Amino acid sequence: MDGMDISPDDRAAEARLLAFLDEIGVEWTLHRHAPIFTVEEATAETEALPGVHTKNLFLKAKNGELLLVSCRSDRRIRIADLEKAVGARRLSFGSPELLMEALGVRPGSVTAFALFNDRARRVRPILDAQMLREAPLNFHPLHNAATLSVSLEGYRAFLSALDRTAEEVDFDTLEAKAAAREAGAS
Repeated sequence: MDGMDISPDDRAAEARLLAFLDEIGVEWTLHRHAPIFTVEEATAETEALPGVHTKNLFLKAKNGELLLVSCRSDRRIRIADLEKAVGARRLSFGSPELLMEALGVRPGSVTAFALFNDRARRVRPILDAQMLREAPLNFHPLHNAATLSVSLEGYRAFLSALDRTAEEVDFDTLEAKAAAREAGAS
């Protein structure tokens, strides 16, 4: 795919992000594909790409706190367990309007790179600690018609250049808790 399906706004957002990565010395690889809206579609489109494939969740806590959670795409966790791990209460998915306002992306395009658009620093980034042991990391480049691959060091340099720190959460433990509860319920 040559990227012709990308809107002018998405093309401009991608160009700004890639220019920023170049400016801070982060090497990247861009893989164009059909627009992806679900983890299942992502698996079909990107399974041949090396590295960690991710899912990214934009969540809002009862107190209004906003979270951007990035984890391996195969993770199965319960929101209640995530709430306890990050000290948030009553997490729910943020509305499309709030997502656009806070991170400048639409549903289906949520990505750890959307922190680039969070100039107000409203969103708290949460990363799967185990995901950070694998490389490269694969995220959308602010739209869902491509996958952007960077090294772990490259993603850390991205966060550093934004003067951001992401909280790392042990998602293996969260997944184990969910599995234990399911086993006990059957």
